[in-house]
Amino acid sequence: MKGDWEPRTKLGRMVKKGDITTMEAALETGLPILEPEIVDALLPDLKFVILDSRATVRVTDSGKRRSIEVLVVVGNGNGYVGVGLGKAKDFRTALQKAIARAKLNIIRVRRGCGSWECGCGTAHSIPFKVEGKSGSVSIVLMPGPKGLGIVAPDSIKPIFELAGIKDIWTKARGNTRNTINFAQAVIDALKKLAATKIPKEQMVVLGVDW
Repeated sequence: MKGDWEPRTKLGRMVKKGDITTMEAALETGLPILEPEIVDALLPDLKFVILDSRATVRVTDSGKRRSIEVLVVVGNGNGYVGVGLGKAKDFRTALQKAIARAKLNIIRVRRGCGSWECGCGTAHSIPFKVEGKSGSVSIVLMPGPKGLGIVAPDSIKPIFELAGIKDIWTKARGNTRNTINFAQAVIDALKKLAATKIPKEQMVVLGVDW
């Protein structure tokens, strides 16, 4: 794939040339990821899970137009995850669009062990409590002890699994039946984890991986 790919962006050219060889380095440039091939090149072990799919009908002057919406999460199971929505007349095209958009939305997930019940110092959970919101949905993520597993509704559990989070508590409010907002609320919380500054001495105590 990398040999056949002709990048159209600065970041893409840097990846193709070999100046950037890791996703961490790509994100640190601050340049937007506008080509899914960038993610393919830097995270070749990426997997995807369909979170939701539904048929939609839009009424126009020319009649009813039917389409399929697919919500997908992609991740490598080791600190990188992204969510994307695709829409098309057929399922296959919608799925391809969703996967491509999820790759463009890839983020790095900060993991650690912030549970008072555990304190093992390894990056199996998250380092501290955090809240995320999207639309009417809000979710609180809380560190879990080793062996707890992912305590979350099935509709969003794959996000944590593909992010590489093995143990976590969650508490959600709002219209959680809206899987799109529910998933985006989780992503919002994970982004806040990454954006929070942690003193170096606390990083060791919390087992933060970066």
